[in-house]
Order: sequence, then C-alpha cells, then structure tokens
Amino acid sequence: LAFILVGENPASLSYVQGKSQACEEVGIFSETIHLAADATSTESLTGLVRDVNADPRFHGMIIQLPLPDHIDPVPALHAMDPDKDADGLHPLNLGRLLAGEPGPRPATPAGIQQMLVRSGYDPAGKHVVILGRSNLVGKPLAALLMQKAPGANATVTVCHTGTADVGAEARRADILVAAMGSPRFVTAEMVREGAVVIDVGTNRVEDPTRKRGWRLVGDVDFEAVARKAAAITPVPGGVGPMTVTMLLANTVHLAGG
Repeated sequence: LAFILVGENPASLSYVQGKSQACEEVGIFSETIHLAADATSTESLTGLVRDVNADPRFHGMIIQLPLPDHIDPVPALHAMDPDKDADGLHPLNLGRLLAGEPGPRPATPAGIQQMLVRSGYDPAGKHVVILGRSNLVGKPLAALLMQKAPGANATVTVCHTGTADVGAEARRADILVAAMGSPRFVTAEMVREGAVVIDVGTNRVEDPTRKRGWRLVGDVDFEAVARKAAAITPVPGGVGPMTVTMLLANTVHLAGG
C-alpha cells in the first residue's frame, strides 16, 4: 500500500502514520511517499500516481487529502488505476458502487456499514438519515445503504445546507449519521429516543484545560445525545478506526485476497 502525502498538514501526517502502523500490525507492506508542498505541482503529483500504477510492489494507493491549495486533486485521482484505488474514491469505483457492482468501497462508509451490522443494528428496513452530502461520506454512504444487498436495504434520506428543517428530518431517523463537519451540531432535541447515532465529525475546538490547548469533538453533542440513543459512536475512537480497518480490507481485496 502506497501513501502519497504532500506537505506538512498535521492531521494528514497523523492519519498517515496511524494507517502505516495498522499496515505493519497486520502484515501489509506500506511505503509513505512524502512530497514537499512547494516542490509539488498538479502535474508532478499526477505523474507520481502513474508511476505507482506501474509499480508491481503496490496493490493499492491512497492520495492523502486535503492537498495544498495550489494542487488540483482531480487529475491525480482520475489518473489512479481504479484497481489500485484503496480508498474507493475513483469515479469508476463510485460508479460501480452506485450500480451495485463489485469493487473497493469508500473506506468510511464501508466502516460505518460494518459497524452497524456487527453491532446488531442492521440497516435493512430502517430509515437512515445522513447529515451531509460530501463525496467522501454522505453520497457514497447513501448509495451503499440503499443497495439491494446484505447490510443495506435501508430507506435513506440525505440532508444538507438546502434542507428546510434538518431537525425534523433527523428526528425521523432510526439510524442518524452526522457527517457535515460542524462541532456538536446534533443536539438531543434532534434525536428520537432509541435511535442509533453515528458521528463521523472530527473537529478541533479550543480547550484551555488541555496542555495542547484544544481537543477533538464530533458533530454530535455526545453527552446529551447519549442519554437518548440506543447506541452512539464516540469521537475520537469510533468511526476513525473502522475507516482504517476497511482501508486495509480494500488493500487485501485489491491484492486478490
């Protein structure tokens, strides 16, 4: 598995290090290709992706997002061999997902699905409300859970900035997924009693009681919502580890395992 990392974004550095350690734990060879931001252009990054496509050492690759502002991620993502796409985000693989065809699944949505199924909250027949329509989580998760397939068969509603009454839609959910990147947006009043709540948000907020001056919180007001929910994921430690797990599963799949 090749990790392509551009620049010194602290969160990206941490994510790649964690993914690399996970590879080592399960016996997957990985290599981090770390590029200086000021020495990397859209064209040179795209060329590197083509080099990894041709390198038989690698069964999969990840372009760690976000990239520095001066680099357009689209050409590099499109240049990736879809059969080396460990994140499942190449347009061809997203099309395969929508059509219900085999292929690597976006890691975070796949991790959410596995978490639900393995915790006894199968989405089948349930009303799932997703807050957020990003290409990383909201859209592919909706496509995944609406499939006529095991671990899916849900009725899915996707809410976004154009939704008239997000609270009313959220209160209808059997399973509520918060994935919009807004700290503690989901309050207890937005969650019905006994709902399952999946918090995808990772937001840095100021906390003078911490040595580093900040802490991570999700998109859900955890303490208040936990009193109403049948199950809820924490931040950190909930969806994040599942994302890494499914990334490794995709790599094994791409290697023919």
